[in-house]
This record gives sequence, structure tokens and C-alpha cells, in this order.
Amino acid sequence: MEPDDLTTGYQIWATDNVIYGPVELPTLVNWVQEERVLAGTWVYSGSRDAWQRAAELEELDFLFRQKGQTGPPTAPVLASRGEAPVWIKPAMLRRIKVFANMNDAQLERLLQFMEVAPARQWALVVKQGDPGDAMFLVLDGEVRVRLLIAGKETTLTTLGPGEFFGEFALFDHGPRSADVVANKDALLLKVSAAAVQKLANAAPDLAAPFLLSICRTLTARIRADNKRFQDSVRVARAAEEL
Repeated sequence: MEPDDLTTGYQIWATDNVIYGPVELPTLVNWVQEERVLAGTWVYSGSRDAWQRAAELEELDFLFRQKGQTGPPTAPVLASRGEAPVWIKPAMLRRIKVFANMNDAQLERLLQFMEVAPARQWALVVKQGDPGDAMFLVLDGEVRVRLLIAGKETTLTTLGPGEFFGEFALFDHGPRSADVVANKDALLLKVSAAAVQKLANAAPDLAAPFLLSICRTLTARIRADNKRFQDSVRVARAAEEL
């Protein structure tokens, strides 16, 4: 294939995590017929400059309709401007405490309601005062939650793999209470309020344990904050008595 053909060729993200191609459409069609490319296989189209599942490509749709395939649910990927996708496997979600007790089948289904949200180092992920419409799960990297008061930054907490933030947005859609900044390159999963509503309608058996786990985490955080406040009050009153 000539270099100019790269803009119209196809690349295939195979199950062995290797990208094959670029190839021309006739070759891709043959691979579909030989079942080397399945409905849920991710294919990069140079003409579209985008990754899509094979069954979603107009030029392949008739093949999968003949096979009676629509494409099985697959994990979301990060794929932009021809870069290799980042494949999110269900096991990766077990880094998140609220998903620790779910099995692979449940996590695979749950992933369909999430978006991959990478954040480069120093990027502002969430801005204080902006409307809240999603929570974020930290798969890799590190972010910090901060307040800017009179131009000076106060770091409230630092979050790493297995933690999450922005969960209040799922319930009240209120303004963000603080900034969140990536301390280093981070791989995040975004769960929007709209996606949670879809999850509740389509898969209540998943929505219930997910939301219950979030509520338990929120309860633990509130109890910890109450204890810190009580300790601060005791220290302040002890100082007044000296």
C-alpha cells in the first residue's frame, strides 16, 4: 500500500492487542468472512480518522447483517487521531473500591455506561463553580482536589488509582465545589448523570449495588469529616482554657 493510501486504509485492533494493517477494503471484507474480524472488533478508518466497531462501519454492515450479528458489548477504548486504543478490561475496574465485589460479566456490562477520559499532567479536570453532570473514577495516575482562595491554592486531598470524585453530581447536578487537577498523566473513567439514569432503566441489577457502594463511601467520608471537626473543636476549646 502506498503512503497516500494510509488516509483511506483500515487498521485492526486484534484480540492479541496488536494493530494489523493498514489494509484495503477487499482485504478487510475477506477477514470478516473468515471471521478474523468480528462484529465487536475495533477498526480504524483512515478516511474517517476514527476507531469504530466493525459492525458500525457502513461498508461492513451488510456482512454482519447476513451473519445476524450486531456486535457484542465490548469495553470502551480511548482512540483519537489514529493512536492505538487503550482497552479497558473489566478486571481494571476492580481497582475501584465500589466495584471490588462485582464479577467480570457485571463489570463488562457496566463499562458500556462509561466514557474513557484521559487527563494530561496539570490539566484541569473539574473546575470549581461549573455545573456538575458526572463523576470520575481514577484508573491510573493521580489528581488533586484544590480550592483557590485569594489567589492561593489549598489542596484538600490527593486521589490515586481506586478512588473517585464528583459523585455528588449524580444526585444534585449542583456546581462543582472545588477544582480537580491532574498531578500526573491520569486515566479516568467518566460516569455521567444521564448514563446512570440509563443504567437504572436498562440494568437496575447493576445500578443498585453501584449506587449503594457510592452511598456507603459518602457515609464513611461524612463520618470522617465529622470526627475531624469534633477533634478541631476540642483542640480549640482546650486552647481557650489555657
